[in-house]
Amino acid sequence: MSAPALPDTADQPPTAHRARLLVLARTAAALAGGFAVFLAYPPRSTWWLAPIGFAVLGLLLRHARARAGFGYGFVFGMGMMTPLLAWTGEFVGLVAWLPLAAVQALLVALSTAGIAAVGRLAAWPLWAALVWVAGEWLRSVFPFGGFPWGKVAFSQPEGWYLPLAALGGTPLIAFAVTLTGFAAATLALTRRPLIALAVLAPLLAGLAYRPLVGVDAQDGEITVAAIQGNVPRAGLDFNSQRRAVLDNHVRRTEQLAADVVAGRAPRPDLVIWPENSSDIDPYRNADARAAIDRAARAVGVPIAVGAVLVDPDRRPRNTVILWTPQDGPIDEYTKRQLQPFGETMPMREFFRLFTDYVDRANNFRAGTGPHIFTVPTGAGQVRLAVATCYEVAFDDVVRENVALGANLMAVPTNNATFGRTEMTYQQLAMDRVRAVEHGRAVVVAATSGVSAIVAPDGSIMSSTGMFTPDALVERVPLRTATTMADRLGAWPERVMAVLGLAAVAFAAVAGRRSRRPQAPGADAAEERT
Repeated sequence: MSAPALPDTADQPPTAHRARLLVLARTAAALAGGFAVFLAYPPRSTWWLAPIGFAVLGLLLRHARARAGFGYGFVFGMGMMTPLLAWTGEFVGLVAWLPLAAVQALLVALSTAGIAAVGRLAAWPLWAALVWVAGEWLRSVFPFGGFPWGKVAFSQPEGWYLPLAALGGTPLIAFAVTLTGFAAATLALTRRPLIALAVLAPLLAGLAYRPLVGVDAQDGEITVAAIQGNVPRAGLDFNSQRRAVLDNHVRRTEQLAADVVAGRAPRPDLVIWPENSSDIDPYRNADARAAIDRAARAVGVPIAVGAVLVDPDRRPRNTVILWTPQDGPIDEYTKRQLQPFGETMPMREFFRLFTDYVDRANNFRAGTGPHIFTVPTGAGQVRLAVATCYEVAFDDVVRENVALGANLMAVPTNNATFGRTEMTYQQLAMDRVRAVEHGRAVVVAATSGVSAIVAPDGSIMSSTGMFTPDALVERVPLRTATTMADRLGAWPERVMAVLGLAAVAFAAVAGRRSRRPQAPGADAAEERT
């Protein structure tokens, strides 16, 4: 008796097992693509991995439905955001890190669902890149005031796309990087020569504009100093020795003054101290005031002092005080964009159900508007725009301060809470992008590092190590030219976001029409018409 013949499965559709394997392979590819984008961020200089990561994402989404796009996008977002934001859990653990990464990944997934939805439109790479920009706009405003830390532009301080910041700010860089990646995916699928132009055009545009990024001194030059006094120890309780932090910055400033007298360092015209360099309110504490006065008189020039002030109602303010050797404090800028879950605590009672770390979050009062310092120096009038730490991630905050006529920028910051993680390098990348976007030199003063002085073209003139006292002194240009990005303001992002959302809406309407059942004979009538 012969054995029964087995059915021929060569021409049958894939089995459920093969389908599951395919989904797993695509999920792994999405995770790898997101991780490739993460690897593009500093401290690495592998900026070119960002468009490669988006090319992988494009291959997954080009012919996917919106629901699949959401799922693969969430995995892509976790692959990107989980390692990128690891610094948030340095001293509080997973309770802050993973929920934040998951929320950011969900917002990325909304973008990728839209990217999948426009997959059947002509010129798909263009619409896909516009939808990504719309998603970055959403992440910069929602939730709790937004968290734009993972903007694609901040992966590009070493890249060919960087000069585009002077044309259209961070949204234009994001558009260029993602357009390159999505166009490369389309080229791999269709091999159309015209698509190759969309791959190369953003890169070529950045290279072409690089020589036009201005670095010349239009309003003279000054010598600036950034003081890094260091902290007693890293962690959430670094400021439990607040007087030690203040004394460290006073001591390092006095050492700089001695180096100037001895001819070991040039005399600065302006000194920048970090955020939280005086967590003791010098208006309320005579000893703190005397210590800052002593440092200012020793160096003989104005100091921008990062201080925590306490209002009569006991609410603190994160403030930079312009302090002169002759008159003491003469001006203030209070931080406007406060850090949720640190300087403020939204929904405190709810989040206390999960962790008592919420009780460490403060209740700072935000500043009321943009402001610049007019600094009296022997080298001319310096108009200093300040973006305090977290603020440098927000396009509008930096833009509004610079728009008041600044010819120099400063970013006082405190990264001691995050130890030796990549956070400080990620923030320095933002400083470099802002330098090009606004055409200004940027002085970065950090309590524990990395401090740096950045030229208007985004290059680092000098920098410090981490957790060591140091002082940087450099001659920098004062610039008054307004970049195209400053003239256009928020309009490039608005236009791109609206176009991206309009493409999603059009694709959704077209998709519903194509699925709508037609009456008998409708096809013949339509053909006759």
